[in-house]
Amino acid sequence: AAPAVVAPGDAAGPAIVAPPVATSRVDESVLYGVAPEDPQLVAWAARAFAVDVARDFTVVVAHGAVDAVERVLAAHLTRGDAVAAEDPCFLAHIGTLRLSGFEAVPVPVDAAGMTADGLERALLAGVRAVVVTPRAQNPTGASVTAERAAALRDVLARFPHVLVIEDDHFSALAQAAYHRVTPPETARWALVRSITKFLGPDLRVAVLAADEVTAAHVRARLAPAWVSHLLQRLAIALLEDEATQRMVAAARAAYAERAALLVAALERHGVAVTIPPDGLNVWVDVPADADRVAATLAERGWQVRPASAFAVGGPTRHALRVTTSTLTPEQAEAFAAALDAATR
Repeated sequence: AAPAVVAPGDAAGPAIVAPPVATSRVDESVLYGVAPEDPQLVAWAARAFAVDVARDFTVVVAHGAVDAVERVLAAHLTRGDAVAAEDPCFLAHIGTLRLSGFEAVPVPVDAAGMTADGLERALLAGVRAVVVTPRAQNPTGASVTAERAAALRDVLARFPHVLVIEDDHFSALAQAAYHRVTPPETARWALVRSITKFLGPDLRVAVLAADEVTAAHVRARLAPAWVSHLLQRLAIALLEDEATQRMVAAARAAYAERAALLVAALERHGVAVTIPPDGLNVWVDVPADADRVAATLAERGWQVRPASAFAVGGPTRHALRVTTSTLTPEQAEAFAAALDAATR
């Protein structure tokens, strides 16, 4: 049987198809010498960020959230610098840190997001930067609660020189509210939000709010390879389109419903999900070696990723990342039964 749960892809597209948009601006030609960022897209992003960022900021447009995070790190760090990373960690972040020559220092993630005591240990060990996912953390689906955000701010306030990057990649599709992790004392910071994630994987656009110095460094690095104005104009046309907004809302509800299907099916088989999921994935603890369980499931037509794929350091957890973006009720029940059998 074809697998109902697919894990290798971290860029599963949205459950929407964008409607046609007017092309009055999209098809305008652009020559050298024009501003690299579309003013309407920047204005939209500034309004959106102002709701959550109570300080001065500058908006920059990047080639997706992963590109934005990589450019912010490169703007302030050099090879060999240590970066606090969530453990388990988003695969793209692991790749960015490894390929850039940075040392990844693991910080545990629990049901409330990155742990404050784990972050403090990393900061005391000398990390130069922190990358945290405030909502729909991949792979666990965890979102930072208001209480945890306050604790993280208290810790980071004592290390104002450390760069803080919040990768709010799932923003428009997240069920959880955004709770700011970056304290006012932090000098260099960035809040990244993907547009690709909810308008489609081929629309490689993200926006970030950052302090003036960080924004200037990132913009300078983007100068020779700016984000296509065609993509920027298409993005703002969709973002301001009421039909698209309704489709995004429908997609948000659909993703939450599909994750809930799996959680309920697992509970019927005696498996409790300890991290309330948000996003495209459910994190499932298993009582046996997760690599072996994943291999057994693969033999039965189910493809999931074990916790070892997302480990930054320390002992690997006995858990699986199960992607639920296209899950049906029948598939949820069948997978829960297959997992029950695979762990016996």
